[in-house]
Amino acid sequence: MNTLYIKLTCIALLFSLSPIWSQTQPAPKDSKQVIIENSDFFDISESEVPGAIVLTGNVRIIHEGVRMTCNKAYHFTKANFVKAFGNVNMVQGDTLTMTSKYAEYNGNTKFAYATGNVVMRDPKMTLVTDTINFDRNSQLAYYNSQGTITDPENTLTSKSGKYYLSQKKFQFQTAVTVTNPRQTIKTNHLDYYTNSGHAYVFGPSTITSSSNTIHTTKGFYDTKKDEGKLQKGSKIVYKDRLIEGDDIYYDRKQDFAKAKNNVKITDTINNFVVKGHYAEVYKKKDSMFITKKALVTTLFEKDSVYFHAKKLVVTGKPTERIIKGYNNARFYKKDMSGKCDSIHYDQKKGLTQMIGKPIFWNGKNQMTGDLMHLISDAKSERIDSLKVLNNAFIVSKDTVGTGYNQVKGQNLYGKFKDNKLHEVDVVKNTEVIYYMRNDKQELIGINKNVSSKINMILEGNTIETITFFTNVDGNIYPENELPENARLLKGFIWRGDEQILSLADIFPKEELEIDAKVQEEAKKKLLEPDLPMEATKETLEYDKPKKVESTKAKVQRPKSSKVKK
Repeated sequence: MNTLYIKLTCIALLFSLSPIWSQTQPAPKDSKQVIIENSDFFDISESEVPGAIVLTGNVRIIHEGVRMTCNKAYHFTKANFVKAFGNVNMVQGDTLTMTSKYAEYNGNTKFAYATGNVVMRDPKMTLVTDTINFDRNSQLAYYNSQGTITDPENTLTSKSGKYYLSQKKFQFQTAVTVTNPRQTIKTNHLDYYTNSGHAYVFGPSTITSSSNTIHTTKGFYDTKKDEGKLQKGSKIVYKDRLIEGDDIYYDRKQDFAKAKNNVKITDTINNFVVKGHYAEVYKKKDSMFITKKALVTTLFEKDSVYFHAKKLVVTGKPTERIIKGYNNARFYKKDMSGKCDSIHYDQKKGLTQMIGKPIFWNGKNQMTGDLMHLISDAKSERIDSLKVLNNAFIVSKDTVGTGYNQVKGQNLYGKFKDNKLHEVDVVKNTEVIYYMRNDKQELIGINKNVSSKINMILEGNTIETITFFTNVDGNIYPENELPENARLLKGFIWRGDEQILSLADIFPKEELEIDAKVQEEAKKKLLEPDLPMEATKETLEYDKPKKVESTKAKVQRPKSSKVKK
């Protein structure tokens, strides 16, 4: 047995009989004594250090899996307590080391205290601070002085923090900053896992990179994969774009964002706004996909134009946007609106194409056809003209009676003035039913004829003049001489009850039901306790070996067969 150890044990026995040591509370029954493994010199000085053995030079101490070395130590054998001085090095197992200028260790409580240039290390991180408390029972280290943590991915700085060794988790509840070459995270509440690089923030927080800034009050960020999951009032701010939503997933490497519930995407250059309850944004491709009460709002002639469809796709750079709407597409602007199966808007060309059963309303005029083009001046952003190709049909109610003014032909070409249809040409196989009235709005007669071409001038959404060209054939009938069944052209359908007269009318019933459901869920969430996000299974089991399911080959036995003799 080590000679030094025998001597120290004898001295400890003598001190246990002294009045000083008899006043110290005995160690718990299940605690083990701190063992002095080596020391170049030892001394006893009751006047200077009552109740302690003074150890000097190459001091080595062990206790239940912990090894401590230092230049000098006071060993209070009765209290099972050590004070260590100079080049203190504490090692737990083969994973944790802690160095400092001074340390204390209680063998009964397994509690360590270190101060003076403290450095704590494990295979994944290094913590540098002034003072650390370390509870070995709970495997919790905490500090209340400025600290810096580094791992292979990040550097963290904070005024205080806790480190849960078994979970490899740091917890900060004061100002903390996480930095790496790609981004900087700032928050007042952070749970950070050193093995996975997973960060959970709570309260006002920002994640800043060269391309954007993320604001959130509750979120998760994988600093290795550069992926985030954000909740509660989160937004991503680009130089030219702002993305908001109740739940946002973000992949910085792909510059891709996916947002759910109360989504709003703002193009800050063009005052271009996209809303819906589900959206995908591909920043590098300048494209986005929106659904669930999707709505795109853009300024045109200093007035808002609204586009809606079950699915909306927006592509192109600022000032060159292309909007494509699929399935029950609609648009609304003051004094005009429309519906069709799908819609295509090209900002650069100033062209809006309405495809599949299009219908267009301008004031009191209803227009239908197989295909419609609305053309605008890209520079002045003014509606210039309209084309209705194949089966063109324009209808408006008679200003006084119950009849309908109708014009049909193969194609329709219209010109706008101050957002109102001013001049219309209808060509090829044209037919007209028109209620003629004088200045007193008295009915003169009903004009019914056919021709090769018609030109109409409209004022205030009513027909001011109408001119017929080539092969004109028809008549003006007194009201009592034209039967009711002859007052409607073939193919006539009045759809005035479908006209979109306000922004609220742009959404069909099923889209409003989706919105109501989302808002109800949002109200329920507001009533829930506001707590940090819980760590995912991926975070908690990051270092655990993945189970490999063994696959046993199934051997099929040959079917028995009976052979007839």
